Amino acid sequence: HTIKKQPYNRKLLQAVLQKNIELYDHEVITNEKGIRLVAFGRYAGIVGAYNGIRAYGLKSKSFEIPKAEGLKDQQELIRTLRTVSLPPIKILLTGKGRVGNGAKEILDGMQLKEVSVEDYLHMSFQEPVYCQIDVLDYNRRKDGQDLPMQDFFDHPEEYESDFMRFASVSDIYIAGHFYGDGAPFLFTRSDVKQKEFKIQVVADISCDIDGPVATTLRASTIADPIYGYDPEKEAETSYTQEGTIAVMAVDNLPAELPRDASEGFGDTFVDHVIPAFFNADNRGILDRARMTRNGKLTPNYAYLQDYVDGKE
Repeated sequence: HTIKKQPYNRKLLQAVLQKNIELYDHEVITNEKGIRLVAFGRYAGIVGAYNGIRAYGLKSKSFEIPKAEGLKDQQELIRTLRTVSLPPIKILLTGKGRVGNGAKEILDGMQLKEVSVEDYLHMSFQEPVYCQIDVLDYNRRKDGQDLPMQDFFDHPEEYESDFMRFASVSDIYIAGHFYGDGAPFLFTRSDVKQKEFKIQVVADISCDIDGPVATTLRASTIADPIYGYDPEKEAETSYTQEGTIAVMAVDNLPAELPRDASEGFGDTFVDHVIPAFFNADNRGILDRARMTRNGKLTPNYAYLQDYVDGKE
């Protein structure tokens, strides 16, 4: 993808333009209201949550389960996780979109107890629990006003992170949120140095490198999915070392669940996209997703020109 000006894909977009390729990005196949019609997010959430629990077992040396890529489907992931006995830990999940709710399917499949924000922050439990939070739970207005969620999306610069209250009581953090430009970082490298920061495992499904989740230094791979973050050195290390945070930041998670992801993606593609090729694109679905044409960026993506030219 290049819609966020990802530096590691600049050469790919340059080549697409040079070779006069007409490029459509499935991330921007949307309806008239800008809602994505075709997405792998649910499957990223499912695999990311599984990988997060697996990373906790390896980090704590309490259990080992196979990689998701070796299992048949979501149901086998859940059956495998149900063989695990977790201690009374707290698992934090951000995001209530496709990714976050996909991760929730796994936590619910494990029959973990979901608790409210207040109980999560202030109560102790004799069993593992999780809490799914949204943007106004971990961000607050700088002026203290309590406004509707839309205000956050309209004026993200007016907000600051309130994530540390969760970091101080969480053992595993599963990042399934969407991060928009201008929004506060959830936590910084300085935050991770604080004694109050208790998170041992970060499963960063969103995988915004060197961004809102400070421990994500790079994307990891399916072959080698976990690395360590040393809070003091602000550098990568082995996740098994004492005092480090285990980071799972695989950026192509649905590829570990190819059967389910392909069927789900295919169903929505057939329902929403294929008709556009035969009805003169009367809903503008293809037009909104077309990034390049005749060797040039289309008007919707002209903002990428400086990125293509290497000026930013």
